[in-house]
Amino acid sequence: MLEIWGRADSSNVQAVMWCVGELGLPFLRHDVGQRYGGTDTPDFIAMNPNRKIPVLRDGGGPALWESAAIMRYLAGSYGHGAFWPEDLVARSEVDRWAEWAKINVAIPFMDEVFFPLIRRPAAERDPAAIARAVTDLEQTLGIAESRLAEHPYLVGSDFSLADILLGHVLYRYYDIDIARAELPALAAYYQRLTERPPFREHVMIGYDALRAG
Repeated sequence: MLEIWGRADSSNVQAVMWCVGELGLPFLRHDVGQRYGGTDTPDFIAMNPNRKIPVLRDGGGPALWESAAIMRYLAGSYGHGAFWPEDLVARSEVDRWAEWAKINVAIPFMDEVFFPLIRRPAAERDPAAIARAVTDLEQTLGIAESRLAEHPYLVGSDFSLADILLGHVLYRYYDIDIARAELPALAAYYQRLTERPPFREHVMIGYDALRAG
C-alpha cells in the first residue's frame, strides 16, 4: 500500500493524489504540513531533508519526494497505455508536456497569482502585479489552448500524466476571483477533467484554510 504524507489542500499533494486515484491504487494519507505541522520532526526530515510535502513510500521502499518525480515513479510502476507509454518516443512526448505544464503553468500560477491573492491580506496585495502575472500566465495557456483546440487532451486523444500536471491547478484558476481571458478549448478541457471521479475527489477541494486571516 502507498503511504503519503501531505495535507489534502496542497496543490502538489493534490496532483499526486489525483495520479494515485487514476491508477486505482490503495493508499493511506497523513495530514502533514502548514497548519498540521509535522515537517520538522526527525522522522520526516529523515524522509525528506527539504521538509516539504508530499512524501511517498510504496510498501517498504524508500521515501520519495518532489511531486513530479513521485508521479513519474507511480506512472512507471503502475501506469499503462497512453497514460505513460512504454515506447520511449511516445513517453517523451507525455513527459515533455508534463514538464512544460509544471514549470510554465503550475509554478507561476501558484507563486505569482494564487498565493499573492489568497494568502495575503487584501491590504498587502498588489493588484497590478497579480493582473500582470495573470496576463503572462494566459499567454502561456494560449499554447495549451492551441493544442486543446485540436485534441481532447494535452498530448492527444487520451488522458495522460501530462494532463495531471496541467489540470491540477485549473480548479483554482477557474475558482478564484480574477478576470480571465477567453480560452474556450481550455475551458472545455477543464469541464472534461471535472467529470473524472479522481479529479473531483482529490482536486476539487476547498482552500479556505489557506486564506489570510
